[in-house]
Amino acid sequence: MPARDDIFQKAMNEGHSAAWDQEWTKAVSAYRRALEAVPDQPKALGSLGLALYQMNNVEEALQIYMRAAKISPDDPVNMEKVAQLSERVGDLRTAMEAAIRAGDLYLKQRDTDKALENWMHVTSINPENAIAHSRLAQVHERLGHGQQAMMEYLAIASILQRAGNAEKTQEMVNKAQSLMPNSTEVKQAQTLLKTGQLLPKPIRAKGGTGPIRMAQVKQLQQPNASRTASGLDPIAEARQKALTQLAELLFDYSDDSSPAAVERKGLSAIMKGTGSISAQQSEQTKVILHLGQAIDAQSKGNSTLAAEEMEAALDAGLNNPALYFNLGLLRMNGERYESAQRFLQNAVKHNDYALASRLLLGQMLIKKSGVHEAVIEFLEALKLADSLTVPADRADDIRQQYEPLVESYQNEKDETALQKVCDNVNGLLMRPDWREQLHKTREQMPKQDGNIPAPLADVILQAQSSSVLESMNRINQLARMGSLRSAMDEAYDAIQHAPTYLPLHILMGDLLVQEGRTPDAIVKYGVVAHAYGVRGEVPQASKLLRRIIQLSPMDMGARSRLIDQLVARGQMDDAVQEYLELAGIYYRLAELDMARKTYTNALRIVQQGSASRDWNIHILQRMADIDMQRLDWKQALRVFEQIRTLAPDDDAARSQLIELNLRMGQQERALNELENYVSHLESQNKGDLAFTFLSDLVREHDSLPLLKRTLAALLHRLGRTNEAISMLDQLGEVLLQNNDKQGAMEVINQIVLMNPPNVEDYRVLLNQMRKAL
Repeated sequence: MPARDDIFQKAMNEGHSAAWDQEWTKAVSAYRRALEAVPDQPKALGSLGLALYQMNNVEEALQIYMRAAKISPDDPVNMEKVAQLSERVGDLRTAMEAAIRAGDLYLKQRDTDKALENWMHVTSINPENAIAHSRLAQVHERLGHGQQAMMEYLAIASILQRAGNAEKTQEMVNKAQSLMPNSTEVKQAQTLLKTGQLLPKPIRAKGGTGPIRMAQVKQLQQPNASRTASGLDPIAEARQKALTQLAELLFDYSDDSSPAAVERKGLSAIMKGTGSISAQQSEQTKVILHLGQAIDAQSKGNSTLAAEEMEAALDAGLNNPALYFNLGLLRMNGERYESAQRFLQNAVKHNDYALASRLLLGQMLIKKSGVHEAVIEFLEALKLADSLTVPADRADDIRQQYEPLVESYQNEKDETALQKVCDNVNGLLMRPDWREQLHKTREQMPKQDGNIPAPLADVILQAQSSSVLESMNRINQLARMGSLRSAMDEAYDAIQHAPTYLPLHILMGDLLVQEGRTPDAIVKYGVVAHAYGVRGEVPQASKLLRRIIQLSPMDMGARSRLIDQLVARGQMDDAVQEYLELAGIYYRLAELDMARKTYTNALRIVQQGSASRDWNIHILQRMADIDMQRLDWKQALRVFEQIRTLAPDDDAARSQLIELNLRMGQQERALNELENYVSHLESQNKGDLAFTFLSDLVREHDSLPLLKRTLAALLHRLGRTNEAISMLDQLGEVLLQNNDKQGAMEVINQIVLMNPPNVEDYRVLLNQMRKAL
C-alpha cells in the first residue's frame, strides 16, 4: 500500500507541475497514472477533469466530474463543474439540476455567495425555474436583501399563476409586499391580480444565450430514422460542424469567464491598450445578439431570418469560415445564388468546408449557368474526396492526377457528357456512406506502376488527358538526361494543347530553376500560385509559395501571401511560424517597427485563432526585446508583465521587470515584483533558486539597500541567520557613513526581529539612535 501511495503522489506532483506549465497533455497522462494507482481518488479526478477541460475535451471532462461527484456527493465544486460542462454540451436539464444541487451544497458550507451564484445561473438558463427562484427568495430574505427577495417572490408568483394556482400566487405577492410594501413592482402585481391579468414573466438573467443556442444545435443534430449508421453526406456533415462551431463561438463570447474571453482581454491590453475596449464590447454585443438570433431562427426552420441575422453578425465583425459556409448554404436554399456563391467561395478555402462548398457550388451552378462551370466544381470535389482515401503522403499524387482531367473537361463541348460527370460525382458523394463507398471503389482498382494510386475518376469518368500526361513524362525524361533546352521546347509544345493545365506550368518553372534562371522561375511560380488561389486550391498555392520562399527568402510579398493562405485554410501554427520568419527578416534588416508589427500580428493569430498557446511566450519575448532596443521601457514593461503572468517561473522576465521599474524610478513597484517572485519560488520549495536570483540582483545594484534587506530576510527564512545579520551589519554601517540614520535604524530593527543571541545589544543601539534623533 505505501508503494502505491508513493506512485500516486509522484504522479500527482508531475501532473501539477505540468498543469502549472500549461502542458495539459502531460498533465492528463500523469493524473491518469495517479488514478491507476489509487482509483476514484477525488482530488485526482478533479485535477484530471480540469486538465481535460483545458484541452477542450469537454465530453470526457464531464464524465470525470460526474464520477467525482458520485464519489464525493457532498463536494459542491464537482457538482458545479458538472453543471457548467453539461451546459457547455447543451444538456440544459442536467445543467440546471446540478447547479441547484451545487447551490444547496454550498449553502450547507455557509458559502451563500456561491449558492446564490449557482441558483441565479439556473434562472439565466430557464427564467421560469420555480425551484431556483424559491431558493433565491429564501436566502435573500434571510440575508436581509429585501429588494432581491421581493423580486424573487414575484417571479414565483408569476410561475404559479401560469400553473393555475391562484391561492399560492396571492400568497407570494403578499410575501413580497411584506418585504417591500412601497415597491412599485408589488403595487403593480397586486393591481394585475385584482383585475384578473397575468403577471409579467420572469426575465432571463444575463449569460443564458450561449447554452440555449448550443442545446438548439444539439437538437438539430439528433439523428433521423432515415440516416444510416455510417453518418452524413458531406454537406450535412459540414452543416453540423458549422452550427456546432458557431454555437461554441457564441458560448465563448457570452461567457466572460471562459478561457477564450480571458485571452481576448489579455490580447487587447497588450496590442491595443485600453482606449478601444468600449467599442470592442459594443461590436461583441452585436455579434452575440445576431448570432444567437440566427441559431434560434435556424432551429425553428426560419432560414431566411437566420441568414439575415448571420449577415448582420458578419457586418458586426465576425469573420469565421463556419459562418461563411452556413450563410452560403442558407442563401443557396433560398435561391439567392449570387450571395451564396460569394459566401461559399470564402468557405472553400478552409479544410473543414472545402468539399461541401465545392459540391454546393456545383449544384448551384447547374441551376444558375449550366454544366460547363459546374463540372469543374464537381471534379474539384471528387479530387478532395479522393485524396482522403489514400495515405497523407500520397494525397498530392492523387490531386495532381486530376489536373489533366479538369483541363480536358474545361474544353469539353458535349453537354450530355458534362451532365453525366456531374450526376456521377454527385451520386457518389451525396450519400451517408460516401466514405465507405469511396474506399470500396479504391480497393477494387488495380495498382498502377510504381505503386502510385490511380484516381477514382478513372473508374467513374472517361480518361481524356493521356496526351498531356505523356508529354509530361517526355519532359521529365529529357530533363533527367540533361537536355533542358529540349525539355523546355517539349513543354512549350504541350502548353499549346493545354494552356490552363497548371502542373505543366510548374514543370516549366522547375526547368527554369535547373537552367539557373531563378528570377524567371519565381515569376512563373508566382503566377501559378495566384491561379491556384483564384481557383480556391489553397494547398497547391501554399506549396508553390513555399517554393518561392526557398528560392528567395527575402521575398516579402510571397511570404505575406503564404500567411494569408494559411490563415484562410485554418493552419494557424504554420501561419505563426511564417510570421516569425518574416519578423526575423525585418529584424535582421534593422526595421524594428515592422518587426514588432509582424510579431503583434502573430500574437493576434495565436490568441484569437486555434494555434498552439506555446507560441505566446516566444512571441512576447521577441516583442519585449525590440521594445528594449527602442528604449520604449513603458511598453516593454507591459509585455514583461504579460510574460510574468503566463510564465511565473521565467527568471529573465522577472529580472527585467525589476530592472525596468528601477530605471523608471519606481522602486516600490520593483520591490513588490521582487517580493512576489521570491514568495512564488518559496511556495514551490525553491528557496535556493530565490537566493541565487536575489544575490545576482544585489551584485548588479549594490547601492540599493532594499535589495540587500530583502536578501537578508530570505537568508533568515532559509535558516542562515548568521549570514543575514552579517550582511545587515555591513549595510547599517554603510548607511550611517552616508548619514542615513533612519535607514540604519530600520536595518537594526530588522536584526532585532531576527532575534540573534546578542539581540539586547542591538536594542540598546536602536534606543540610543532614537534618542539622538
